[in-house]
Amino acid sequence: MERSAAQELEILFRICYAVRHAVRQAGSSPTRADIVAMGADGTPTEEIDRVAEAQVVSSLETEHVDWDILSEEVGFVRHGGQRVLVVDPVDGSHNALRGLPLSTVSLALGDRTLGSVDLGVVHNLDNGVTYWARRGEGAFRDGKVLRTRPWEPKHELFCVNLGRHSTPRALRLAEKARRVRSLGCASFELAMVAQGSADVYCFENDTEGRNLRVTDIAASYLLVQEAGGDVRDTGLQPLNQFPLSLERRTTVLAWGDSAFAKRAATEGYW
Repeated sequence: MERSAAQELEILFRICYAVRHAVRQAGSSPTRADIVAMGADGTPTEEIDRVAEAQVVSSLETEHVDWDILSEEVGFVRHGGQRVLVVDPVDGSHNALRGLPLSTVSLALGDRTLGSVDLGVVHNLDNGVTYWARRGEGAFRDGKVLRTRPWEPKHELFCVNLGRHSTPRALRLAEKARRVRSLGCASFELAMVAQGSADVYCFENDTEGRNLRVTDIAASYLLVQEAGGDVRDTGLQPLNQFPLSLERRTTVLAWGDSAFAKRAATEGYW
C-alpha cells in the first residue's frame, strides 16, 4: 500500500507514543534489567529492550504496514515491503535502567544505505519530546524548525563518548573543548547537535565492535543533515553509503557548523 510521507510520519509518531507507554509500564517492573536473550547484534537484550521492540512489531501489525524491519534485537525481518524501518527500540538503555532521563526510541525509513533514509523520528522516552526530519524538508522539534548553531570556540560544547574504551584521539578532543558532555545516548546527542545545544558529537572506541550500529544513528543522521550540519566517520569519510545492516559498525563525528571541520585540523582539534 502506497502512503504519503505525511502518513508515514504519523505512523512513526504513533509507534513512538506506544513504545513510550510500554516502556513506562515496564519501568515499574522489578525484571526490567533482566537479560532475557542475546540480540541479533551479539549484545545482551534486557527486558526493557524486549518490551520496546515487541511494541514496535505489534504497532506495525496494527497499522497494517509491510515495511521490512532492521532492529538491534531481532535483526532483519522481511515483510515483503519496499521500505526498511531501522529501529533502536531503546537507545540509551543503560540510562533507562539506572533511572537517568536520557533515552529514546529511534525510527528511520530507508532502503539499503544511510543515504537512502528520507524520514527519521527520535522520541525522548522520558519527557515525550519528538524530533523528526524529512529529506529535503528540514528538521523539527515538536513542530519547531531546528537549525544548528554557528561554532564559537569560547562558547563551544562537545558531546564525546568517554570511558575506558575511548580512543586517545577522542580523549584529546574532550580535553580541547570548552565544555564537554557524555550522555550515553547517541541519537539524543546527535539531536542536540541538530538543535544547536551542542556543537559537536564524537564517538570513537578502540575496537570496531564497540562502535555504533546503524540502528543507533539512522534517524538522527538525517536530523543533523536537515538542520544544516554534517555526520561522518572519524576519518571524515561520508556515511551515505553505510549499509542498513547490523554486520558493520562505525565511528561518528558530527558537527553543526562547517567552520569546525575547517578549523579543527589547523587548530589541532582533530
